[in-house]
Amino acid sequence: MGQSQLSPQAFLNQCHSNGAELGLKELLYYKPKANLLSLRPKSRVKSAQAGQYLAPHKGRGMEFAEVRQYQYGDDIRAIDWRVTARTGEVHTKLYQEEKERPVFVFTDLSNNMLFGSQLLLKSVQAAHLSALVAWSACQRGDRLGGIVFSEYGHHELKPTARDRGVLALCHQLVDIHKQSLENRELSAQSSFEANLKRMAHLAKPGSLIYLISDFTHLDDASFKQLERLARHCELIGCHVTDPFELQLPAHQEALTVSAGEQSWTLPLMDKGFREKFAEQAQHAFSARLARLKRAGMTMQGFSAATALESQILRY
Repeated sequence: MGQSQLSPQAFLNQCHSNGAELGLKELLYYKPKANLLSLRPKSRVKSAQAGQYLAPHKGRGMEFAEVRQYQYGDDIRAIDWRVTARTGEVHTKLYQEEKERPVFVFTDLSNNMLFGSQLLLKSVQAAHLSALVAWSACQRGDRLGGIVFSEYGHHELKPTARDRGVLALCHQLVDIHKQSLENRELSAQSSFEANLKRMAHLAKPGSLIYLISDFTHLDDASFKQLERLARHCELIGCHVTDPFELQLPAHQEALTVSAGEQSWTLPLMDKGFREKFAEQAQHAFSARLARLKRAGMTMQGFSAATALESQILRY
């Protein structure tokens, strides 16, 4: 049965999740799914170390790039004799030198992420996505590092190769998430900007950084940190949302919802209220997305209401 055909409960059973709490087994579920995600770089690689990724300059290396007419100074060992014979002009092969680029996962498990109206909490979906990125990096042979954080704690992981790096991240996702659930009634400030500063110290130029959050705690200082990071690293923003945040369902009576320490009473029987809410939510969502893109991030959207696999396949 295809992933898109699974019922919500069947998916939860298959990936060993209850949608609210987080366990190591459901993060291990994504190991055989690693090939769903491509971590091929989309921008220039600035690191000077040798390894797995393609640098922008041409030279003798492992990856074929193109064939062009021979120029003075080209290595005669790279002459493409077949093309030369066919065209009557000397042509040479060009190669791209491979470079290493560590992958970092920046996972937000703050109070605002502890919300979900259908399949999963946003925080659980964020952890699933973090695990998928991590296993994909491992499959490519990349070193993996990251930061997992909430209002109540954070953990930094220096780049580590093979399964050891992935398992270290998964254990921290489980521990920080549990800590967040246990302390969500307590008053605490968001630490988004502080953790961006930590990431700037952790990630060397040329790194690939996945930032996984709903990005609701961004302020001017956070955007400045993102802009600094984007100058030297490739940033992929994974915007995790829940349908309830964008479009309220119709209901016969008012409903009280909570996220972290905040709660709201919503008159869902009022069509005008629902329409105004949707308009304001879409405006706020679009403005946030536009600013994140201006900060230098490539943005992708993920819903907590749908299995991650089916969403990845769309990209």
